[in-house]
Amino acid sequence: MDVRTLRLCPSRRMAQEEDGSLCEAWARVGSMHSITDLAHTLHFYERWAPDYDQDVSSLQYRAPCLAVDCLSQALPGPPHAALILDVACGTGLVAVELQARGFLQLHGIDGSPAMLEQAQARGLYQRLSLCVLGQEPLPSPEGTYDAVLMVGALSDGQVPCSAVPELLRVTKPGGLVCLTTRANPSNLRYKEALEATLDRLEQAREWERLVAWTVDRGNWLPPSLRRCLALLTQMATSPALSTCTESRRRPRLRE
Repeated sequence: MDVRTLRLCPSRRMAQEEDGSLCEAWARVGSMHSITDLAHTLHFYERWAPDYDQDVSSLQYRAPCLAVDCLSQALPGPPHAALILDVACGTGLVAVELQARGFLQLHGIDGSPAMLEQAQARGLYQRLSLCVLGQEPLPSPEGTYDAVLMVGALSDGQVPCSAVPELLRVTKPGGLVCLTTRANPSNLRYKEALEATLDRLEQAREWERLVAWTVDRGNWLPPSLRRCLALLTQMATSPALSTCTESRRRPRLRE
């Protein structure tokens, strides 16, 4: 009998561990995308919260960066003066990107207490609130925020399309709303419904689309696409606010 003792090369062992972690991250994301019930989604995020940042980092999740890039290009004035609401803030990845670009006045809401605990630990938000958007209104008065972002929560089993007007309600006249959604096959039906909702709001002169980006890779499952919409709220139902917004209308950005 020939008995040998072999030692695995450390670099190979690390590569195998990384591959295993990556497979686990893909599996968790795939499981999350298959959930279409809000209660189950919230329960999933409660269990995922401790591993969320590590998983999305391994998957090179770029949506927070892309959304904040989109907002930064469209928002006038110094970033430190803008009051921002991060809807479905999760562990605070969007806040990290916002702070890196000089946005310092940040509020966040999420439907998962465990995710909010992770966000609180970052120390980047001045206020964090538990709120399940779509089942209850946002905990802010009308016209509070210079900009509202929602990154990664626009899909079945999370935030319904019917909640978009609530984002506009808390945004100041002339403020911005920046959204991302997936365009991979599992989310196409939701994406179509979302775009129909946004089109109806634009026709009603509730907002004006400024820019839309389509991204070919790097966001969850390839060839996942994300659409970043910066929306200029016009509050056309209020003559005074509509006039103010009209006088401050900015040139449309090229799409």
